[in-house]
Amino acid sequence: MRAHPASEAGSDDTSRRPAAEAILLVGGKGTRLRPLTVHTPKPMIPAAGVPFLTHQLARARAAGVEHIVMATSYLAEVFEPHFGDGSALGLHLEYVTETDPLGTGGALRNVAHRLHSAPGEPVLVFNGDILTGLDIASLVATHRASGADVSLHLTRVDDPRAFGLVPTDPGGRVTAFLEKPQTPEEIVTDQVNAGAYVFTRSLLDAIPAGRPVSVERETFPGLLAEGAHLQGMVDSTYWLDLGTPQAFVRGSADLVLGRAPSPAVPGRRGERLVLPGARVAEDAKLFGGTSVAAGAVVGAGAHVEGSTVLAGARIDPDAVVRDSLIGAGAHIGSRTVLDGVVVGDGAFVGADNELLHGARVWCDARLEAGSVRFSSDE
Repeated sequence: MRAHPASEAGSDDTSRRPAAEAILLVGGKGTRLRPLTVHTPKPMIPAAGVPFLTHQLARARAAGVEHIVMATSYLAEVFEPHFGDGSALGLHLEYVTETDPLGTGGALRNVAHRLHSAPGEPVLVFNGDILTGLDIASLVATHRASGADVSLHLTRVDDPRAFGLVPTDPGGRVTAFLEKPQTPEEIVTDQVNAGAYVFTRSLLDAIPAGRPVSVERETFPGLLAEGAHLQGMVDSTYWLDLGTPQAFVRGSADLVLGRAPSPAVPGRRGERLVLPGARVAEDAKLFGGTSVAAGAVVGAGAHVEGSTVLAGARIDPDAVVRDSLIGAGAHIGSRTVLDGVVVGDGAFVGADNELLHGARVWCDARLEAGSVRFSSDE
């Protein structure tokens, strides 16, 4: 893959012109999020009242992006009926579905023909499961000013052992891509790949076509080895990988609370977000960023903290739900306690159950009253 000459990438060091186009990678199966993703692709799971993808699209539009191509695969038929041509969001949306898994780099190559940008123009790339407060305009400006071939959003983490490390020189130029460190000596930086990039268009067209390609393991290291200019921009504002149920619930709560920025939250930020059509008893307690979707019912005396209650779900009187996600049409019985739990669509958890810390109830499963407890029934 030939590096794109920096001189072609633009020499306007002060320009804040936005990137006009973006690619959203939304094809993953979301296996770590099951049962949430049994019927719904990961980016379409509601967070703070709307499909998570809505927040990403709205933030891209606010940063000046006009045209977005979605790289879809798993349950690809769900996206277009919901978002259409994107006009409701002020965007022009297109959809390209890969029939065989192509990896992150292969997915980019597979949709590149839908872009309109010139070879030297910047194209944004986002992963469909990252919630972030990234200053998108600053990332594009960094790309233009540095003349980079590719620019990467980097964030700092307290424990980088679960991530690939991306060290940079004093000017921000990437010097290496290091796999997950195993020993303290291997932790040479706390900077990790945060999953948002700006590609000079010609680099997307140069990714090999028709086969799986990992942008993280093949494209980026290959470009670096060929002498391409990869620029890192550290932006340590809010960042969360929504790859696990616990992280997804936390992300939704942070959107409701206003800790994570989004222009797409359908209501005022605060302790709770109750959408029109939901019914909540007057003495029910909802706080900690809880969201309750249309058609859901929360009964008298229920205590719902930091949780996401999807459309048509029912929480009966005196139930306690903390840091959990209740799937569409699910039913939680009276006095049941859920703490850090995912309940799949259509599931029934009867009265007086107690499920804790990482339990997952599958879609349409049925737990009769008092079936599961972690403590005495005294």
